[in-house]
Amino acid sequence: LLPNDHWRNHYDLSLRLNFLMAGAAKSCCQYDEAEQILRRISGRTRCFEDKLPSYLLLSQILRTQGNGADAYNTCSFVLLQLGETIPESVAPEASKAMVEDTLKMYEEVYDDDWLERKMEDKTLLTTLQFYSSIAYASFYCKSYSMVVYFICKSVQLSLRNGICEHTPLSFLQFTGVVTKDDDAVLCYRIAKNAMSLQERFGMATQIPELYFQFYGRIAWRFEPLQVCADNLRRGFETGLSSGNNEMGLQCAFHAIKTAIVSGANLKSTLKEIDYYLHLLKTYKSELMKNALLISRETVSALIDKGEATSIEAKVFNNSSQEPVFFHQAYRAFWSGYTVRCHHYFEKCSQLSGQYVQFNPFVLKFYHGLNSLDVLKKKKSHTTRYKEVVRDAISAMKDAAA
Repeated sequence: LLPNDHWRNHYDLSLRLNFLMAGAAKSCCQYDEAEQILRRISGRTRCFEDKLPSYLLLSQILRTQGNGADAYNTCSFVLLQLGETIPESVAPEASKAMVEDTLKMYEEVYDDDWLERKMEDKTLLTTLQFYSSIAYASFYCKSYSMVVYFICKSVQLSLRNGICEHTPLSFLQFTGVVTKDDDAVLCYRIAKNAMSLQERFGMATQIPELYFQFYGRIAWRFEPLQVCADNLRRGFETGLSSGNNEMGLQCAFHAIKTAIVSGANLKSTLKEIDYYLHLLKTYKSELMKNALLISRETVSALIDKGEATSIEAKVFNNSSQEPVFFHQAYRAFWSGYTVRCHHYFEKCSQLSGQYVQFNPFVLKFYHGLNSLDVLKKKKSHTTRYKEVVRDAISAMKDAAA
């Protein structure tokens, strides 16, 4: 309905309508069309600042399609243009130091005075958004240290310049990635403060990301697993209704993972997984497909050893070994194969990555129970099993404390 010369005579309106069209196309899984619209916007904009919302949406689309490297490059390009520094790599020692500095800064800065400071500089607001986006993208294509670097940068940006609507998500990303056993209580307090802070801004569109970070990465240490699973489902529903399919499906996977270990009804869980797999096909997303297929194999095996509940779809050959070994061990435990269970738990322990916090915690619990079962049967080579039991008891005591 716009005239032929609308970009010249109705620039602001054209910019807004085209961006809304791209967002609508993304929500409808028309990713190619959304990209074409965004590139058309980039070719018509009068300044770099007008391109920024398009670049941010493009990075989200690329992530949804599983193109983590392209999403990372898009965010990296923008941050460089905004005057930020993007390192080629970050040493583990350097990322550890950044975490310590960030926690110290939080303790020094977070008070009533800081909560009244508003970040109003548009460049800083945009920079914070892109740091959050590049942290997501780097999770799929860069080292753990790089993920920590970007998240620490975003948190420090808020701590230095005041709060905005993107601050709660930055804090939750931080606690979701860096929380360890020895600082879990502090990180949980930071996460709870972030959840309270988001209520001030009423950012309903951020609910899927906030719930994914809080209930999928932090709250399971302190709150009932059933509560976490229920809220992750809320995040999934909100994500789909708001067009944030990517984070909605992330919430869905974590809801399934939490439901399995919390003792949810297996047949209901199987139906839920099949529903999510159907949605992945509908939304043309490969992001969580492999993880859901692995979980489905476990649930199917526990119901009837896969005799009547298995499907033809198989886990990709390039799947990460850590979750595969974890699920193999979990199935073996509930099937009564103690030696096989120990074998896969040992493999899983060796591979367990720095990103993952939930699986290793559950792993220690079940590994300890399995080792107790082995010791009861008086199998040979009991020294290692006794060590596992001691480690499990120690880990549970620390968690309880």
